[in-house]
Amino acid sequence: MKKLKLYIAISLNGKIAKPDGSVDWLESIPNPEKDDYGYSEFYKSIDTTIQGYSTYDQIIQWGIDFPYADKKNYVLTRKQGLENTDDVEFITENHIETIQQLKEQEGKDIWLIGGGQVNTLLFNENLIDEIFVFVMPIVIPNGIDLFEGLPDENLLTLINTKTYDTGVVELKYAVTKGTK
Repeated sequence: MKKLKLYIAISLNGKIAKPDGSVDWLESIPNPEKDDYGYSEFYKSIDTTIQGYSTYDQIIQWGIDFPYADKKNYVLTRKQGLENTDDVEFITENHIETIQQLKEQEGKDIWLIGGGQVNTLLFNENLIDEIFVFVMPIVIPNGIDLFEGLPDENLLTLINTKTYDTGVVELKYAVTKGTK
């Protein structure tokens, strides 16, 4: 069974993006050694990505080749009439059932890229197994929360912490099931 892993950077005040969805603030954090904070290893451990439509749209607006083309990619949305592309399959209904089915497949793990609404939806359904949060040494005045809306109360178990010379702190949690 695959694990669903939320792997994401946040500002110190819990924002994953600015109100317009941009993450350009990540580039302002000095990183002279070009540390990837374990991203390369994490990326090798997954074969599937899940993201919300706003996150997908933001990536498309970057004007680059789709960065996860070597993975199976799903975009959760309520928008109807979207046509799948070579890179992504749009899931417009039965979101929870689809994710459950993906988790039951053989293979590598699944990366939940975000955003805040999808994070909350899947967290509230107890579908997220692990959360990797990279707390960046920056405060942004407003933006999209890690969990938009009302996440359920649920205990997390700290698996690991790591600090980087850049001031970034990595927190890895297992999501405790059934504590609602």
